[in-house]
Formats: sequence, C-alpha cells, structure tokens
Amino acid sequence: MRNRTDGELMKLVMAKEQSALEELYDRYAKLVYSFAMKAMKNEQEAREIVQLVFTRLWTTVTGYDASKGSFVNWMITITRNITIDYVRKNRKLGQVVRFEPREWEQKLVSGEANPETVISRKWTAEQIQQAYVHLSTNQIELIEMMYWEGYSLSEIASHKNEPVGTVKSRLHQCLKILRKHLTSLRGG
Repeated sequence: MRNRTDGELMKLVMAKEQSALEELYDRYAKLVYSFAMKAMKNEQEAREIVQLVFTRLWTTVTGYDASKGSFVNWMITITRNITIDYVRKNRKLGQVVRFEPREWEQKLVSGEANPETVISRKWTAEQIQQAYVHLSTNQIELIEMMYWEGYSLSEIASHKNEPVGTVKSRLHQCLKILRKHLTSLRGG
C-alpha cells in the first residue's frame, strides 16, 4: 500500500472519502489533542476540540493549500482557531475557560524533532519579543488580548469601555509598528 501525502489525503477528504479522514485522524489526532490539552488543561474540553477540528476538516470548502505552508502548520492553525472559538463561546455562556497558547507553543518547540524548525521558531519568537519593545504597555495588552487570549474586538472594547472603532484603530497601529520592526529585523 502506497503512503499518501497529507495533501493527497486532504483532497480525498474534500471528495468525502472517509478512509482518508481516518488516516489523517491517525496521523494528527495526538498532536491536536496535545495542543488542546495544553491550552485548555481539561481532558473533556480537549476531546471536544479534537472532534471539532476533524469535523472542520470533513466540512471545509477551501481545504489545504500547499503553496501557503506545510500541512502540519495548517492543522495547528485550525486547531488554534477552533480553540479560541471554543473559549469565546464558553466565555459568552458565562463559563470560565483558560487558554494558554504561549505555554503550548513553548512545549511544541521543545518537542519538535526537526532542529531547523526549532531554530526557526525560536528566532521568530525572539524577533517578535524584540519588536515588542517598540510598543507601549497598553499596545502589548491589546495584542495579547486579541491574539493570545482570544478576545474579539467588541469584547476588548467592552472591557476597555471604548468604542470598537477606537480599539480597531489602535490594533491597526500596533500591527503596523510590529510589521515595521519585524521587517527591519529580518533585513527587509
């Protein structure tokens, strides 16, 4: 039996080939569960996230595009987004949910088998940390709330007692500053 690539399997999943989804599940369920467990610190919630991720794979319309990066990174992005959505949904229902992506990202790098990937991720993290020095404490807090804690713009606006447009504008300015300094750090 020929080993199919992740991209080939994903094409079959989009054609509703159940065995392809099962094969992807066998390859990636442990990784998805590990991310969810480290982010949520709750076995039941981690299992729900795994189910949501593979349901998303089965129902996706756009699928995986190899020109935009590796399949595993695409899977992690989907998992992270679903985890954030899960946190937001439960927050709206009044449940307290902890999400700790930074801790997970540290562990992912430390558990990575490919030395080039580890070095690349550490270098990127260092660049982001260096670019953070150009932001104020309030700007850093805004970036953290939006991208690491999973708050929406309207939730941040409500929390800060500011109009959504103001928060959106501040976020845009923060991202411009980060982009400028990340580009200069990369020599571009």
